[in-house]
Amino acid sequence: MKAATVRYILDTIGEMFPDAHCELNHSNAFELTIAVLLSAQCTDETVNKVTKDLFQKYKSPEDYVAVPLEELEQDIRRIGLYRNKAKHIRNLCMLLMEQYGGEVPREHDELVKLPGVGRKTANVVVSNAFDVPAIAVDTHVERVSKRLALANWKDSVLEVEKKLMKQVPREEWTITHHRLIFFGRYHCKAQNPKCQVCPLLDVCREGKKRMKTSQIRKDM
Repeated sequence: MKAATVRYILDTIGEMFPDAHCELNHSNAFELTIAVLLSAQCTDETVNKVTKDLFQKYKSPEDYVAVPLEELEQDIRRIGLYRNKAKHIRNLCMLLMEQYGGEVPREHDELVKLPGVGRKTANVVVSNAFDVPAIAVDTHVERVSKRLALANWKDSVLEVEKKLMKQVPREEWTITHHRLIFFGRYHCKAQNPKCQVCPLLDVCREGKKRMKTSQIRKDM
């Protein structure tokens, strides 16, 4: 894709969502890591409801390790896959205490060693907690990137991330990540995207296809 087209996409989404930000409530790197871990296959809204009480009860890795696993499971029961996530949280906290002095590491390579922390989670933590430029590819970022041809339909999540990193200026990685999420969450939704009022329709292959199909149905 031409650099001018990429710039047009970034600027347009920036105008639509100038205040895009991480919607997971947290007050430090440790809370953010727990919140992102909980957010897998779950909405940020649900996670925030659970962590409102969770972060009042548990302030440190030691607090999570001090209670029976069953108690932690009950505290996050409203979250999908809560049993597995409770185990990940316990194991993560034990590792933080044993190898990192109870602190979340700042390095991406160290973060991905933590239980339940994959590349996406590590990218979210380093960019939001430590101000290190990164692009985390979640379901919204992946969908929008492919619809706008910033990536190919068959690209893996890692391939999407690499292509975005190549096309987007490094200093804009983090804000672009947030804006793509907002664009996908509130405008270019998986179901019923707002193609008919989208300012990017002229450069969106998915939007053009959808509008063409819609017109054919009307003509019939």
